[in-house]
Amino acid sequence: MQLAITTAFGARPDEARRHNRTAVLRRLHVFGPATRAALATELGLNRSTIKAVVDGLVEDGVVEESVPRQRSGAGRPSLLVMPRSQAAAVLAVDIRTDRVAIAVVGIGGEMLGRNSWKLHDRTRSPDEVITHVIESTRILLEELKLEMVAAGVSVPGVVRRHDGLVHEAPNLHWTDVPLGQRLSGALGFPVHVGNDAELGALAEHVRGVARGASDAVYVSADIGVGGGVISSGAAMRGTAGYVGEVGHMVINPHGRPCYCGSSGCWETEVGEQAIARALGMSEQSPRGAIVAELRTADAVERLASVTEWLVLGLVNVVNVLGPELVVLGDLFTALPNDVVTHIGEEVRRRSLVSRAAGGTRVVASTFGADVMLIGAAELAFEPVLGLA
Repeated sequence: MQLAITTAFGARPDEARRHNRTAVLRRLHVFGPATRAALATELGLNRSTIKAVVDGLVEDGVVEESVPRQRSGAGRPSLLVMPRSQAAAVLAVDIRTDRVAIAVVGIGGEMLGRNSWKLHDRTRSPDEVITHVIESTRILLEELKLEMVAAGVSVPGVVRRHDGLVHEAPNLHWTDVPLGQRLSGALGFPVHVGNDAELGALAEHVRGVARGASDAVYVSADIGVGGGVISSGAAMRGTAGYVGEVGHMVINPHGRPCYCGSSGCWETEVGEQAIARALGMSEQSPRGAIVAELRTADAVERLASVTEWLVLGLVNVVNVLGPELVVLGDLFTALPNDVVTHIGEEVRRRSLVSRAAGGTRVVASTFGADVMLIGAAELAFEPVLGLA
């Protein structure tokens, strides 16, 4: 999905209706309500065209118009055009190593309902997870009295984009799982599957701190470390959708063995277990305990080695990809502010590309645990909005 307003300009007269309808819906979905006049200005369309498009969307029940809650000035207020969240809804699924969350998300990004459950060794198998997702989805949809147009699924693994095959999700112990096909066959609507970090990048680009950034990298830490890339305003997806395994960039040739078969991978130095070791905790410590320890007064000093490896990896990422922004997600959002500030300063100082570009910013995500759900919803909406 191209997010810059300039990428959603209205079409020439010979291709107008479908293109303009899509442009208006994308604008409303991503940026929220707007007046007809604002839509005309932002999308480069004349008022008669906007009137025809909006009238059609109102007639179809996809958008509605209402008086703004906050009014200023004299005279009749301009009506706001806004998407009707229940007119087009998608299912978002976030599968992690320790839990699964699902949500029904309406056009415009509103979460209409949700559910979640924990995973244990006996409930982490593909069959168990898929069955529970299907059953929970049916219950949720029955409660909401809604039909879905599509679904997006986030998985911590290597995913083939065109059919949703999970080639490998090591921390789930999954190999060659036809997740997309099995879910779409059971649920009866299209299911799109993506790598979790890739969808984190999509979420940040559409609705988060990377909104407006043409080139950004999202780096997240769970048990492993993943990355998602936004390049020239669009997600970089690589061959068959296989991209973003920055956690397996080798940065320490003498480092620890990694499950991928290499040694000294970035995630062995900065992932959840590495952070736990640096804090003097067991590698099997629960996430909540690690986050609590990161808030202690001396956490900055104890994280010195992790911080240095994180800087080293980010310098490599910035030198290769040249983003204007790096977003730290998942467990990295719990890092002390002083650590994030220091990382940003060091990346700007030590990266040749960052210096040439005027300084790459490094910030923490503000979405918390919902980032993958948001990204999964946006993955599902992409083809829906494109076919509007």
